[in-house]
Amino acid sequence: MKYRVIGSSPDTRREVSVLSLGAMTFGTTVDEATSFAILDRFVEAGGTFIDTSNNYAFWVNGTQGGESEQLVGRWLRSRGIGDGVTIATKLGARPNQPTRTFSLDVEGLSAKVIRESAERSREHLGIEKIHLLYAHIMDEQTPLEETVQGFAEVVADGVAGLLGASNHWSWRIERARALAAAAGVPGYEVLQHHHSYLRQRTDIPSMRSPDGNQGLVSGELLSYLRANPTLTQVAYSPLIAGAYVRDDKPLGPGFDHAGTRPRLKAVREVATETGATVNQVVLSWLMGGDIPVLPLVGASSVAQLEESLGAVDLDLTPEQRAKLDSTH
Repeated sequence: MKYRVIGSSPDTRREVSVLSLGAMTFGTTVDEATSFAILDRFVEAGGTFIDTSNNYAFWVNGTQGGESEQLVGRWLRSRGIGDGVTIATKLGARPNQPTRTFSLDVEGLSAKVIRESAERSREHLGIEKIHLLYAHIMDEQTPLEETVQGFAEVVADGVAGLLGASNHWSWRIERARALAAAAGVPGYEVLQHHHSYLRQRTDIPSMRSPDGNQGLVSGELLSYLRANPTLTQVAYSPLIAGAYVRDDKPLGPGFDHAGTRPRLKAVREVATETGATVNQVVLSWLMGGDIPVLPLVGASSVAQLEESLGAVDLDLTPEQRAKLDSTH
């Protein structure tokens, strides 16, 4: 395994594995025994970065979520896992009522919600401190100053360590970070968006914005990361739910543009050259780029995890990387 330090403060920064394991489906579509086996293998391979959320996975059984956090908590306790494994969770997108449907009726990012949800997550996980706590989605109804202060308070009280933002426009991340800096309190240091070798259109309106999909890594966000190297970008769904390798898994309308076919051809050619799988090439490309990205991979079996783990030691040559980067 390879590792990277996230965060800047000596009090909260963490050394984490370059591959993060997503626990979204653990405890719902992936049963407990299989989930435990995947988690065990991840740690055995040197993995130290596990990601969940307080709303995972409400849509499976019509709940408000919490199943994933609770399963991770049971695993941590049963295995006697100490502080060496970094646990990340998110708040803000938990539905206000049990449901199977994604909607705008969610908890949001008020100071009250941040406090109550962080404490609930800590209880579910059974840990003293949430190592990395994300604002899961934007909340444009709550003043940003209140959100910034709410997160600062849970850090000051030892409930959370590092702070992050997921599915946010880069300008809102920057504004929140500026407010935090001006107030002398911790700000967002880790970002989490969807990112992969195949790029989605960012201009298609989403449920939360008429201006496009704020959950995608865009050129603007990459430029922001390049200008702020102390920030860490985590990429969720880097393997696009198996769409690189499954003919029965359509890419979706966001990928319906001229750049998709040539990039798919390029990544398949590099996979043939290396003897690796397409998925492994995608993960290696993310981890080893000039803007290093930490891929967040899901798994419903140990075999799927093994494939992702194999990407850690795959080093693309400068020529292979140039081929991938120059294809549009």
